[in-house]
Amino acid sequence: MSILDPRIAIVGAGPAGIYAADILLGLAPTASIDLFEKLPAPYGLVRYGVAPDHPRIRKITDALHDVIRDPRIRLRCNVDVGTDITIDELRAAYDGVIVATGADLDVRLDIPGIDLPGSFGAADFVAWYDGHPDVPRDWPLTAESVAVLGAGNVALDVTRILAVHAAALERTDTPDHVLAQLGANPLREVHLFARRGPADVRFSALELRELAAQHDVDVVVDPEDVVLDAHAERMIAQFSQRRIIVRTLTEWAERDEVGTASRRIHLHLRQRPVRVLGIDGVTGIEMERTASDELGRMVGTGELLRYDVGAVYRAVGYRSTPVQGVPFDDERGVVPHDEGRVIDESGTPIPRLYATGWIKRGPVGLIGSTKSDAAQTVAHLVEDLESAESVARDGDPVAHLTGAVDFEGWLRIDVAERHAGAERGRERTKLVERAEMLAHAAHEQMTEIAR
Repeated sequence: MSILDPRIAIVGAGPAGIYAADILLGLAPTASIDLFEKLPAPYGLVRYGVAPDHPRIRKITDALHDVIRDPRIRLRCNVDVGTDITIDELRAAYDGVIVATGADLDVRLDIPGIDLPGSFGAADFVAWYDGHPDVPRDWPLTAESVAVLGAGNVALDVTRILAVHAAALERTDTPDHVLAQLGANPLREVHLFARRGPADVRFSALELRELAAQHDVDVVVDPEDVVLDAHAERMIAQFSQRRIIVRTLTEWAERDEVGTASRRIHLHLRQRPVRVLGIDGVTGIEMERTASDELGRMVGTGELLRYDVGAVYRAVGYRSTPVQGVPFDDERGVVPHDEGRVIDESGTPIPRLYATGWIKRGPVGLIGSTKSDAAQTVAHLVEDLESAESVARDGDPVAHLTGAVDFEGWLRIDVAERHAGAERGRERTKLVERAEMLAHAAHEQMTEIAR
């Protein structure tokens, strides 16, 4: 017999969790959902992982907002699942629990010198410039020349924000302390390194072009780096996006002369990091040229190059943080599952426990691709509800979470951010301090601006 009015918990109020809630309500209209988030504000990756100069992506929050305002959803931010309430407690109180906590850690790069002062992970830097409440407020922007390692959009974001002039971000929601430190940044050059060739980088064509759209920033590409081998020719013949990327890189490489901008981005292809140089801090980086073999795999050539840089940023991938009480595959950095059903060591599905998003499949795909992933997980949850027995309903399972920020509390934070932004001539200025966010959330005054 199916459960008529299922009660579901979703852990993580980013795109993955909110998309799952939306799909679930479409398939099970009588369901009620408690949406948990450890931070005082919802939206996860969109709020704390997207560069501030990408307002078109941040507009996704409008659609997410429309979902969580549904009266069948109760938002509970500032709740750390595993500490404030456990997974076992959730499984005992809800007919289904979906873990959608994303990926927030940097994949480690095991090369000599990677732990020197001045060597940073992209996740930490992104969290800083996006105003994450749990990271330090100061960032050591002291180097005139910087290396960024990576061939994806996060590497492009890091490169672009390092090179940006702070004035270009004044109309965004960038926190004041970030703008001040970017304004004092002495940087002159960013070296962006990708071990792949021009037809294999994982940049999106649009974000790549944004590098050269910045004011007073030149992009430099060595013509030798865009020479196509047989593998690259095959790739651009098959994939239109790769043709666009190669065309963009070739246009930059063929320019007659480099401009006179005060900052310069050098885009290096077919180079992989060998070691970070320095004793008490980063002073340089050693790279090895790569080439593609007959199968398109990148292999080292033995040719080494050295660059003088004062900082290194690695953007070679994200990894999920384990959720206490949920099985975790340390090698792959994901929750073990069978199409979204979380499984134990024997491969048996754990009753009422599911996963979606990056903690399920790894940090691959764009924000929009999370929808299809959530649809698979939710479909199995709804299927399981058909043969499950309802859990005991012993009161409200979140009544004891007195420090939680509900939807009305989030709207009060939103109002405060919009007010702070209006004072600066912008749509909003993001609040950063957790205590300040919680103080606004608890304040009873409400305006219509956030509704």
